[in-house]
Amino acid sequence: MGSAVRFSEDVVPLGDMKVNPGKVVRQVDETGRPVLLTSHGRGVAVVQALSEYEAAQEERDFMRAVVTGLADIEAGRVVPMSEVKRRLGLD
Repeated sequence: MGSAVRFSEDVVPLGDMKVNPGKVVRQVDETGRPVLLTSHGRGVAVVQALSEYEAAQEERDFMRAVVTGLADIEAGRVVPMSEVKRRLGLD
């Protein structure tokens, strides 16, 4: 994952993004940090590197799968390993 946001450097008014979007994209690329876009002093969007977005999405998906798996175990929705191997033709 990328570096933490430096609020003194990485908060950009939305108007600046409209005027010079390339500058904001270069900043993200050069620093490796996301940029928080603001409108009227409030955060409205984040610009981040595509690779960072994809990595974060993969991590969220993995964590959701883990939570789902743990809930399945707690609810007794399990299959013995011998049955899994049999179904997969690995026995």
